[in-house]
Amino acid sequence: MSAPVYVAGIGIISAIGNNVAETLAALETLHAGMSDIKYLETIHRNKLPVAEVKLSNEELAIKAGLSHHISRTALLSTIAAKQAVDDAGIENFSSLRSGFISANTVGGMDKTENFFSEFLADNKKGKLRDVINHECGSATEIAADKLGIKNYISTISTACSSSANAIFFGARLIKHNMLDVVVAGGVDALTRFTLNGFNTLMILDQEFCKPFDENRKGLNLGEGAGYVVLVSEKVAATLKQKTYCKLSGYANANDAYHQTASSPDGTGSFMAMSGALKLAGLLPTDIDYINLHGTGTQNNDIAEGTAIKRLFDPLFPKMSSTKSFTGHTLGASGGIEAVLSALSIRHGIIYPNLRFHNQMKELPFAPETKFLKNQKVNNVLSNSFGFGGNCSSLLFSRV
Repeated sequence: MSAPVYVAGIGIISAIGNNVAETLAALETLHAGMSDIKYLETIHRNKLPVAEVKLSNEELAIKAGLSHHISRTALLSTIAAKQAVDDAGIENFSSLRSGFISANTVGGMDKTENFFSEFLADNKKGKLRDVINHECGSATEIAADKLGIKNYISTISTACSSSANAIFFGARLIKHNMLDVVVAGGVDALTRFTLNGFNTLMILDQEFCKPFDENRKGLNLGEGAGYVVLVSEKVAATLKQKTYCKLSGYANANDAYHQTASSPDGTGSFMAMSGALKLAGLLPTDIDYINLHGTGTQNNDIAEGTAIKRLFDPLFPKMSSTKSFTGHTLGASGGIEAVLSALSIRHGIIYPNLRFHNQMKELPFAPETKFLKNQKVNNVLSNSFGFGGNCSSLLFSRV
């Protein structure tokens, strides 16, 4: 169980870019992905900003090499996962014991919604091809088939902690010598069900979100996919290029406080972060940057902030919420932010927390507001805290 697990490749698509290069450029130029709704058919168009991927299903299908009749979830997943595999450059990939562990929360619901709109108007209408890939596992299987992965395939759905759980599950499979390489992360596409649900909870900001600001009003929903290629030490030694970092720690905890809210004292958040530190054998003072879960809701930010105060006070590392760029991508957030964490270590950069103006009165710290280069970034803590109190933290370290 002590064998290290390395990040050999990364892939990402979100509202701020269709690949790693575009994503880094958007982060450095402070270009957020939120805008009026363009692709999703909804009554909230021109009312609620979202962070949509800036491509239609037809354009995504061309990139993915799949039919545009496939769910948007599967298309986004395939694109980002293929990027990660290509980036890793594993020459003998097909001969290795490989796995694909992908998280999502909506499955093919985007297509199902289209089916029922037509079917309810006329029960002789509605295309059945729109419902056959409804369940969450279908998107995973479609992407895995495209990648040629057959040894182990699994789908994880634990709300907003889904991708983080997928990543450290993949690491455990490698540590237990069950697999040599795992493509892990997650995906989610915007759907009417999701948008309507979060709107009912009254936690959507009608303006661009401002995480950890005293005057925060809620989150902006987003979509996208992010994957890392995890490899064993043996596989890492065969690679022609240097790995990004190692996954040195991880932990999952559940405070079981509420179906959709975190405990105000941040119990689950604290247990996840401290558990990741313990597994990595690191102290709070070893952390150089925290990629906050930071949704921008009243409940999340105070819960996460209280846990950070408890664990790090009085020496706080730099921190920020990149959801101020990508929106809250739900099941994809842990994967997207894992990619950003790996890039932070590789390039020595800290991301800004956009639209932050006023420090929360309950907290003794504030997030970064500038894109910082040439930073010492050896250890990054990435937080993903979901509904039902399901809290996970990943810890990435320089090799």
